[in-house]
Amino acid sequence: MPGTEILCVGEILWDGLPEGLFLGGAPFNVACHLRATGAAVAMVSRVGNDRLGEEVLRRAARYGVGTDLIQVDDMLPTGFVRVTVDVAGTPAYEILQPSAWDDITLTSELAARAAHARALVFGTLAQRSTVSRTTIRRLWDTPALKVFDVNLRPPFEDRDIVRESLSRADVVKLAIAELDRLAAWFDLRGDLRRKTEALVATFDCSVVCVTRGKDGAVLLHDGVWTEHDGFTVEVRDTVGAGDAFLAVLLAGLLSGSDDASLLQHANLMGAYVATQYGAVPADQSVAVEQAAPQARHPPRKKRGT
Repeated sequence: MPGTEILCVGEILWDGLPEGLFLGGAPFNVACHLRATGAAVAMVSRVGNDRLGEEVLRRAARYGVGTDLIQVDDMLPTGFVRVTVDVAGTPAYEILQPSAWDDITLTSELAARAAHARALVFGTLAQRSTVSRTTIRRLWDTPALKVFDVNLRPPFEDRDIVRESLSRADVVKLAIAELDRLAAWFDLRGDLRRKTEALVATFDCSVVCVTRGKDGAVLLHDGVWTEHDGFTVEVRDTVGAGDAFLAVLLAGLLSGSDDASLLQHANLMGAYVATQYGAVPADQSVAVEQAAPQARHPPRKKRGT
């Protein structure tokens, strides 16, 4: 039977923002925010045998995220991204390569932990390389709930990788612009609701959540449609806001929170992070207390294909 641990798999890196260096990477951001909700979570990634890698391990431990599945590479450097932010707070990314997280390998310890994990969070970026992509796909064969954060990052956008990931995912989170991209790729037609329903029908996902920036988000959970209009805040940057949103969304799904409550709480956390610099603000407790899950049935798990 699955245990309580959640594994977040993929890139861990430093975001070079105008205000300085911030530790990030979508799966790592999700892990930090999940830990802030009280979940047991471990990060599965790889860092370089360098000063930035040492600092990754130190800070991850400070956030309470399990670090024993973060591998150390003697050849490749710790991941780094140059981030520019426009006047609206919207980031653009230059993701350097190769990076240590391109070489995440399937160890016996990772296989054993994944076999008993409650959920597995993964995205597309870490699948840009053959080694990490192979590891992630091997982890799909475990009983864990598969949570796919689409998180397209040009130029690393691959339709086949997205198709395979969707086919194995139980829970899918994506931005509205990403839904439009998927609609073109997979012939999903109609308005927002019809495209979301077509995505569910095409790939047999039990949960699809589409974020709409300042306009909130929509959720389709086992055929039930829920909307939230979001919160008006003063944006500093939106880096990591979607990751915080996903963490609270997943925590709510796993606890059985009703859809309206979990969607409100996820929007609240995403909005709070947008008011701060960096993906994981130092003081997460401000919104976490309000975003604590209430209490519906968790999403079903998809069988392997």
